[in-house]
Amino acid sequence: MNASTSDVNLFYAFKTGNNDAFSRIYELYAEPLIEYASRKLQSIEEARDLIQDLFIYLWEKRADLNINQSLRAYLFRALNRRILNHYRKNNTREEYASYLSKMEQAATDPDQSIEIKELQQNIQFALSKMPNKVREIYRLSREEYLSVREIAQHLNLSEQTVKNQLTTALSIIRQVLKGIVVFLVFLYFLFYN
Repeated sequence: MNASTSDVNLFYAFKTGNNDAFSRIYELYAEPLIEYASRKLQSIEEARDLIQDLFIYLWEKRADLNINQSLRAYLFRALNRRILNHYRKNNTREEYASYLSKMEQAATDPDQSIEIKELQQNIQFALSKMPNKVREIYRLSREEYLSVREIAQHLNLSEQTVKNQLTTALSIIRQVLKGIVVFLVFLYFLFYN
């Protein structure tokens, strides 16, 4: 039996919920996927997180999956999409952090202190709108700079729960800050260009 026939049989066994087939797919492909992702990302931890999310997704969606190519090609294509999404998400965070950093630098200018206080109040308002657990996870991530894994261990939660809570927190902040985005852009261009 050649590799592609073996993959097809393995995939169909996996689709029916066969744990052994899922384990075999993981054994065959996890390491090459992690190696590939770690070359594209900044850390092996990020790569492992993406691979874990990918395999969780596969298990949850196994009954609905239809793969019209080799299993290996499908997994690498799915991983590439996750890497791109990871970069998009992190670039947004980095841009946000950059804006806040520039705003803090601008705080030394007395004329800007009122605007900065207003921005800080809006962020605090966004934090007050969050459920307690979401707010706690957000603060651990953004103020204490703990990783998802560290937060999960600290709070005795799964890493996926921590990621979901961070997504919720960022969504709440985006909604509250949506009204002042024009203000931020205006300040940025006014003072930094």
